[in-house]
Amino acid sequence: MPDDVDPLRAAWPGLSDLGAVALVGNAPGTEAGAADAAASVLRFNNAPGFGGRSGSRVTHLALVNRGGQMREWLADPGFLDRPVVRRAEAFVLPFPMLPEAHNRPEPICFTRGALALLRPLGKPVHVLPEALHDEARRVLGPCAGGRPNPSTGFLVALALLLGRPAGAPAVEAHGFGFAGWPGHPWAAERAWFADAAAAGRLRLHPPSSDG
Repeated sequence: MPDDVDPLRAAWPGLSDLGAVALVGNAPGTEAGAADAAASVLRFNNAPGFGGRSGSRVTHLALVNRGGQMREWLADPGFLDRPVVRRAEAFVLPFPMLPEAHNRPEPICFTRGALALLRPLGKPVHVLPEALHDEARRVLGPCAGGRPNPSTGFLVALALLLGRPAGAPAVEAHGFGFAGWPGHPWAAERAWFADAAAAGRLRLHPPSSDG
């Protein structure tokens, strides 16, 4: 990468135009059929409700590439046949690849396996850089304290907003409940989303309470 290219703004090629973008989270009660009208529709992991109440388009599918979830997917012979995987036009791996020496004795990074699985599909696979994680910890730190461990949804949203040019329409964010694995700084992430909404960078569509 040339020295004059900002690694954050270049982290995610193909989404820096002025087209409408929808982010569809996985919170229970997510109804995001309207997201299908966007030029780009980003979904996450198992994408519950895909094909039903949460919509049926996906241009980018973010797949967590560290931890047990990716290990399970790599062992599942039917993973590539899942509807949300088949219909994705590109994939996003939110964590950079760990060196082999840092990935033992018990591996936590499955980036190599994920790339080997996905690349034969002939679709783009984007790996978000360590610089993005540094920026995520910087912006979440004042509210979260310590060294926060951002969620995949936050990392994708941050990468997207950093790469969007001035004047781009607000990102439509559906189905973000800011709850889940207790190791993520949910309150700090919620505050960042609220600030981005107040600045006109995104619009939050909370999941329904009956989900």
